[in-house]
Amino acid sequence: MKDSIKSEIDSIMQNHVWELVNLPPRIKPLNSKWIFKWKMKADGTIDKYKAELVIKVSRITSIGMILTVAALRNLEVHHIDAKTTFLNGDLDEQIYMEQLEGHVVLGQ
Repeated sequence: MKDSIKSEIDSIMQNHVWELVNLPPRIKPLNSKWIFKWKMKADGTIDKYKAELVIKVSRITSIGMILTVAALRNLEVHHIDAKTTFLNGDLDEQIYMEQLEGHVVLGQ
């Protein structure tokens, strides 16, 4: 698992996904968590471990809202899994989150 976390952190850092800043006054940072998965070989053994950093936005997740709207409007939903989904676009908003446990840059 440590290698999969390191791979995800390395990808985030290489793609300049975030920068370390002081938290502005009256801003509450978002929480995050690690999701761990494994990829299986055809024979049922584990091929490799995967780690994904997920930002927890609210109790009702955005995927939950998407699925609800799709069900109400009788729409099809397609899912893709991409290693670096953050490369798909830029945010117009400023997002703040705490440094990851075990990956804190001291003094920043």
